[in-house]
Amino acid sequence: MQNTGLFLNWSMFAIIFVCAIKRGNCLTESFGLPSPRNGSPCKLLRMSQKTSGPADMPALDEQVQLSSAMLLGKTALVTGSSRGIGASVARQLAQLGVDIAINYRSKGPRAQEVADELAAMGRKALLVQGDITNAEDIAATFDLIQTAWGRLDFLILNASGGLEQDKAADYAMQLNLTAQVNLVNGALPMMKPGSRIVFVTSHLAHFYGAGPGYDGYEVVAASKRAGEDALRGMIPSLSARGVRLVVVSGDLIEGTITPKLLERQSRGLIEKRRQAVGALPGVEEFAAAIVQAGISETYSSGETVYVGSTELS
Repeated sequence: MQNTGLFLNWSMFAIIFVCAIKRGNCLTESFGLPSPRNGSPCKLLRMSQKTSGPADMPALDEQVQLSSAMLLGKTALVTGSSRGIGASVARQLAQLGVDIAINYRSKGPRAQEVADELAAMGRKALLVQGDITNAEDIAATFDLIQTAWGRLDFLILNASGGLEQDKAADYAMQLNLTAQVNLVNGALPMMKPGSRIVFVTSHLAHFYGAGPGYDGYEVVAASKRAGEDALRGMIPSLSARGVRLVVVSGDLIEGTITPKLLERQSRGLIEKRRQAVGALPGVEEFAAAIVQAGISETYSSGETVYVGSTELS
């Protein structure tokens, strides 16, 4: 096994080792990993609560200083960042020196709380209210970013959904497919060579059709898989601009809304999954993997980072 990189989760002071065993373009199946979709490379994140790295690694304070120096003044748009995973990603990027555009649809007070936290860190926070399924809102979002910063270094495609009860029948596709493509197209004019796009998904969506799913989640899984496929189809044009796309896929994430909604439909689902795989990742762990995918130079375009067990059950 080869350690190909590491990332310090500043919020938890935990080191996350990125371990990859390649057989051609995929991880060995001895880890229970299904073959990656579309032949894309993949990596498995194994979480650790260690507070020090190998002997040849810099001290933690030095790592913080080095990362912050390299990222200071960089900019990121994190969709759906007023709460949960998106808010954690925004905080962790800000701790590394990145200025953040906080996208939210309706949670204004929560978005303001996140913005206040980032300001307390000395970072610039841009509040951007908008429904990403609305093309005019997307255009207005990038107009604000262009006016404020004139550039965008990281696009974190975190916002998703499709389980809402009061939406049109095609809402999941609008949000998880069309909006994601529109966001990328809107961001590209501001993204210089070396910029990064991170698409956040779930194992249920990434491996859609490869194994059993959960009742009630089919429409979301299918639409997010369609969104991922569409973005992967854009890789040649992204590469021509020097922009890379990395996909981060997670198991059920403790404390997030999707497992809670699924639990309402199937009592005991979360505990059954815990028993099957041993433990589920938390919000901070998953957010740290997303940040790592954004800032690390070790990931090639189209690579998939898996967080948590990928055993299909």
